[in-house]
Amino acid sequence: MNVKKEKIHSIIHKHKGLKKNLIAILLDIQTEHAYLPAEALRHVAAELDIPLIDVVGLATFYRAFSLKPRGRHLVTVCLGTACHVRGGAKILSEFEKRLAVEPGETTPDNQFTLETVACLGCCAIGPVVVVDREYYGHTTILNVNTILNKYQRGNKTKATTQVAKHA
Repeated sequence: MNVKKEKIHSIIHKHKGLKKNLIAILLDIQTEHAYLPAEALRHVAAELDIPLIDVVGLATFYRAFSLKPRGRHLVTVCLGTACHVRGGAKILSEFEKRLAVEPGETTPDNQFTLETVACLGCCAIGPVVVVDREYYGHTTILNVNTILNKYQRGNKTKATTQVAKHA
């Protein structure tokens, strides 16, 4: 990927070029690129005068960051205890089948990245799936196709926005 140094510089400048703002800087870069390109990390390290190992260390410590490209839509399936006992693993399996990827992978068309988490902290509505920060509680295997259809390229149907929402 060709990273524009001017864009990285403007993000760093937006955060006043302060080392203490490294997390915010990396979040903005990831928003711009859908992941943290190695070239961008090198540029941040040089511009902030931080060892590259420290920048990479921070980027790999926090699960919110990704060092490889993510899809347009991030699908996160909770596998915490409450979600697991209510069928979270079966729901994950259905997403794997429908998307033809395993957790941590992105579909070949770059539309979806599938991930899992140990807990989302909303156990009462489990099993829970999150797509692009939109929570779907009490998800069932039957809901998986409807949820994915909402985010398919070009599909902006409003009728599916309430599927599986029982908060």
